[in-house]
Amino acid sequence: MDYITFKEAAQKWEISERRVQVLCKQGRIDGIQRLGKAWAIPKGSMKPLDKRKSQ
Repeated sequence: MDYITFKEAAQKWEISERRVQVLCKQGRIDGIQRLGKAWAIPKGSMKPLDKRKSQ
């Protein structure tokens, strides 16, 4: 399985790197792996819905 970093995910999803880190910490991204201090996010992962905004 191919993985991307939180920086690559931030660019792909057009959100801040810090927001991706928070989503990872909250476990809201499917299939994430913790590798030491870094997060490995599956390449095909979809951006989670933002619960801060009403849909």
